[in-house]
Amino acid sequence: MKTETKDYVSEIHAFIEQNREKFIGISDKIWDYAETRFEEYNSADLLAQVLEKEGFNVERGVGGIKTAFIATYGSGKPVISLLGEFDALSGLSQKAGVSTYDPVVENGNGHGCGHNLLGTAPLAAAVAVKNYMEKHNVKGTIKYYGCPGEEGGSGKTYMVREGLFDDVDCALTWHPGSFSGIFSLSTLANYQVYFKFKGKASHAANSPHLGRSALDAVELMNVGVNYLREHIIPEARVHYSIVNTGGFSPNVVQAEAEVLYLIRAPKMTDLKNIYERVVNIAKGAALMTETEMEIKFDKACSNYIPNHELGKVLHENLERFGLPNYEESEMKFAEDIHQKITRDDIENTKNEIAKTSGEEFTTELQSPFYPEIVPYQKTNDVMFGSSDVGDVSWVVPTAQFWGSSFVFGTPLHSWQLVAQGSTPIGQKGMLQAGKALAGSAIELLQNKELLERAKQEFQEKRKGTPYECPIPPGVHPSPLKS
Repeated sequence: MKTETKDYVSEIHAFIEQNREKFIGISDKIWDYAETRFEEYNSADLLAQVLEKEGFNVERGVGGIKTAFIATYGSGKPVISLLGEFDALSGLSQKAGVSTYDPVVENGNGHGCGHNLLGTAPLAAAVAVKNYMEKHNVKGTIKYYGCPGEEGGSGKTYMVREGLFDDVDCALTWHPGSFSGIFSLSTLANYQVYFKFKGKASHAANSPHLGRSALDAVELMNVGVNYLREHIIPEARVHYSIVNTGGFSPNVVQAEAEVLYLIRAPKMTDLKNIYERVVNIAKGAALMTETEMEIKFDKACSNYIPNHELGKVLHENLERFGLPNYEESEMKFAEDIHQKITRDDIENTKNEIAKTSGEEFTTELQSPFYPEIVPYQKTNDVMFGSSDVGDVSWVVPTAQFWGSSFVFGTPLHSWQLVAQGSTPIGQKGMLQAGKALAGSAIELLQNKELLERAKQEFQEKRKGTPYECPIPPGVHPSPLKS
């Protein structure tokens, strides 16, 4: 049976609007908590409690991760999953509704990627779908996945490794952005790895010849990797951060130092090759400095495989529920914050839209917001970022969308984004995303043909390639190093 638009659009819209203050309150609390990877105890508990009160069966601490959970309503097939995130970023504290840089806590945490919104919209959708299923006797199962540690932790990759998606028919999610459109691009697979060097301390003036500098090893490794950049595929990315310099005394030969590398490439085969070369450079740096080198694998994630059959369903529902509307006071703040967005950031967002739509950007902007939903277009292009949604997409048909929640051009991982995340600008975008997710889930629950087409596409894109979890079995989730 094909679900007609009139069957659910007005009902979903009315339900979420009637409960808007509840959902906004949840999102704002998570914004306040601003908890980083695998330490989202308050955020996860809040979401789980709300879903328990709404009649979902909640299993906490799944996959061996204390802040991961699965909330389930219904029984039998099909099983539709909604993915929620709720972790923040370090160093991005910022007051809400303020258009100048003004941290709540100096160097504190902040929701610089909008995960307070990201996690709440699918919760609103799950509750709305449950209400619809009860009223209309719709069969099947709706699951909300509480997914921690996306930022630098790859929580979903661990969850996939533990088989938590094995009974799911499809997965839907979204990401707050400065325009609305289907996330139809692939992403970069990545490895995140610590390289720790151990040397020998000594007086840097009196007996430097007796010391063996671990910091020298880190610096030599970084120089070697910088030379490597010319000799890897142009789509690859290699980033690093020195997380331990060995101390603050220049008159001591540093006995230990550590660097964290994040290596990205479009395909896992390319990633593995580049990683092996980085490891060889680290070994060479240790050999040159007569230090010992230890590797600690932190996390990884696979490239994302967009499912276009599901993407079409999401796009139709984005069109049905439309874009947020803003009041005069909200537009005033939007115009103020838009002045803090650089021309380069705006041009970068235009390029993202061009990639997403497959068409040259020609829209004339008359306000701080993008005025339309980006046309849906299949594409083989790559977004130069990474997400652990990629691993979910390797084991089950998966689709996601960008939902307009910020002024146009707002860069992710910025104080400007944090400033909007607990205001009506972000909140209204979140509610619209919840409606689109709910409508899509209802349509998939009632249309087996759609799901079958999505599964067929999934199999064709996999081409028989088995999924291999990029995180080794002995590696476990760990909080952000301070």
